[in-house]
Amino acid sequence: MSDYRLSTNCLHAGYVPGNGEPRNLPIVQSTTFRYATGEAMGALFDLEAEGYFYTRLQNPTSDAVAAKICALEGGSAAMLTSSGQAANFFAVFNIAGCGDHVVCSSAIYGGTFNLFSVTMKRMGVDFTFVSPDCSDAELEAAFRPNTKAVFGETIANPALAVLDIEKFARAAHAHGVPLIVDNTFPTPVNCRPFQWGADIVTHSTTKYMDGHANAVGGAIVDAGKFDWTAHADKFPGLTTPDESYHGITYAEKFGLAGAYITKATAQLMRDFGASPAPMNAYLLNVGLETLPLRMARHCANALEAARYLEGHDKVAWVNYPGLAGSPCRALVEKYLPHGTCGVVSFGVKGGREAASKFMAGLKLCSIATHVADAKTCVLHPASTTHRQMNDAELAAAGVSPDLIRLSVGIEDPADLLADLEQALAAL
Repeated sequence: MSDYRLSTNCLHAGYVPGNGEPRNLPIVQSTTFRYATGEAMGALFDLEAEGYFYTRLQNPTSDAVAAKICALEGGSAAMLTSSGQAANFFAVFNIAGCGDHVVCSSAIYGGTFNLFSVTMKRMGVDFTFVSPDCSDAELEAAFRPNTKAVFGETIANPALAVLDIEKFARAAHAHGVPLIVDNTFPTPVNCRPFQWGADIVTHSTTKYMDGHANAVGGAIVDAGKFDWTAHADKFPGLTTPDESYHGITYAEKFGLAGAYITKATAQLMRDFGASPAPMNAYLLNVGLETLPLRMARHCANALEAARYLEGHDKVAWVNYPGLAGSPCRALVEKYLPHGTCGVVSFGVKGGREAASKFMAGLKLCSIATHVADAKTCVLHPASTTHRQMNDAELAAAGVSPDLIRLSVGIEDPADLLADLEQALAAL
């Protein structure tokens, strides 16, 4: 499928039916799989054969969808997880453990920030947060001898800062570590981070990929190009024998193309069990089939909404990377020339109280703890998704107290603008 263009792969990659087989991806709704002999199943447990024995680790439906996302991103291997949060945890914990350190952009989703700064810190992994627009010197100063990875979001949620992928990749590689990029907001339709030097990509597939708020999920894709063996001392989990799998060394057994995802599946999925339900993988696949069409409409509607808000006298400020005056404009032209995302951040005059009144006055748009699906929704991050942050952390993440996150859907734009207008008129 690699020779097909992205829109075609959204429909056909990952699953190719044989003669007389279902045209649509089947749902393999089974926890277990039968084998004729114990020896045949034992080969699976030894990672000596391909196949399925327990859906907590792998399932044919999930693997087909992972293969599709892998093709869309241009990677070598991929896996699905039960959520985007699980994907980001696995992506980092697969190579960084107790006593290790990670450099991370400060402009990331609040749930991810909490995962890194609180929960993983309790596990012994330390994080240094740097501004996405930091200087080369500031970025360089964040590294330590025990740094194992660099992490950032292509377009930050909800600050909408655009990551300079090449700059962060260059710094990561100079220190012998991979760059992990959460590509949830642009999706591979609008940005493919591997083309700019990223090594691992994650997604909350709950968002645009599913597109209909039907199924929570996540994905991890490996570019298959980072040379773990060249930095063997930094990544013993990949370059030394794993005694829990009879001494297999992942980098030797599965090569650069397969080592990282195989380890994440064999170890982390085995032990943490954050596997997606086959039905959720099926729903995700249905969403992926229309992803290019929806992303084009999301971006067009969001740009129209951003321009409307920018010209309204009751709006204090507007942040949308697709606007001509965006401070990220140069990065957008470089990394996202065909579109950014459907999310607009803005503030209304009157601060937090006015923001609450505005959201309560919306009729078509829903107040929801979600983003990036077909229906327009709105949220006040400082009091919801980012409420665990203090004022300094909110500022570093680009989340002001008055920030409203508007996730623009694919409704008729005239109806969306009319809803915004009547809610603003009531302020």
